[in-house]
Amino acid sequence: MRIALLVAVSALVAGCSGGTDGSADGPGSTSATSTSSSPRQPTPTLTPPTKPSPAPTAVPRQGAAIGDVIGWIEAGTPADVAGYHSMTRGADTTDLGAGVAFTTAGGVTNCVTNRYRDGALACLVKLTDPPPRPAGVESAWKNNWVDFTGTTVDVGSPHGDPGPFGDGTGAELPPGQTLAFGGYRCRADPAGVFCVDYGHRTAVALSARGVEPFGCLKKTTPPAGIGLRFSC
Repeated sequence: MRIALLVAVSALVAGCSGGTDGSADGPGSTSATSTSSSPRQPTPTLTPPTKPSPAPTAVPRQGAAIGDVIGWIEAGTPADVAGYHSMTRGADTTDLGAGVAFTTAGGVTNCVTNRYRDGALACLVKLTDPPPRPAGVESAWKNNWVDFTGTTVDVGSPHGDPGPFGDGTGAELPPGQTLAFGGYRCRADPAGVFCVDYGHRTAVALSARGVEPFGCLKKTTPPAGIGLRFSC
């Protein structure tokens, strides 16, 4: 009997200690494995896509930034330059090859890439207030002749012959359309024709009211024989 009693007591003690030892497999386990959690990951910051700037809709005014002028010109509808490689005088048509010529509504502006000046843009503009003939100019004076080279704009100069305008005029560039050629792009508008020289980031507006420069072009003292000059 004493041996059986001792066996029973030993079994009872062993059972009690097994339920309270805090081991990982026990029903009362409080190990770090069962209570720990993974570190929280930071929430990614979402950057909204950048919306493109709307194209300028207002005609550039005096003092407008060159970027705004270029944006407004480029917002026009591109015209096919293939239709502007010739000039017409009466019944005669002259092929300009890679050269370009165009006019604006009402013939206010007549422009051509001047083959005598490395393709620089030359225009005849019906100015209501052209510059006066400079003193000392005895030859034929063209007060409405405009040369735009990119770094300079000359208004009014002496010419004994019509130069590139001897071939007549180019096709009309309708208002709202643009024409790209060489390093230039021009846009026709009822307010005038606006042309940019991309290589120098300069531009000019030509209309009956006058000549308006943009970019680094500023009014300077003209050389002999020139009525008005803007230069960088």
